[in-house]
Amino acid sequence: MVPEGLLYSADHEWVRVDGKICRVGVTHPAQEAMGSVVFIELPEAGIKVAAGEFLGVLESVKAASEYYAPVAGRVLAVNGELRESPGLINEDPYGRGWILEMEPDDPADLDGLLTPRGYMDLLAGGEK
Repeated sequence: MVPEGLLYSADHEWVRVDGKICRVGVTHPAQEAMGSVVFIELPEAGIKVAAGEFLGVLESVKAASEYYAPVAGRVLAVNGELRESPGLINEDPYGRGWILEMEPDDPADLDGLLTPRGYMDLLAGGEK
């Protein structure tokens, strides 16, 4: 399941752009491969991050997986609901399971992310 209207990173994060703000989460294929998420390490709101920088860890019943900043910018908010209910990432990865909101340093950096078609091609190729 790869929804239209989103952008994707090669590290399996999705990005929903709303004006200057980007909401970020992990994709359905990524959460499905991880299995039931039981814990998430969230970054601090207000921090500046580089594109590709480590943001935190998702722990599932199968393994721990890192997630990364899709673009450079500042973390504005995190989804505190995930602290108590990390399983929302499995239940609703593109909705209530969002991880953070950020403001990109340069909105043009979003052009480097994958389209839904590009992400489907990445999945078909078995990369990352």
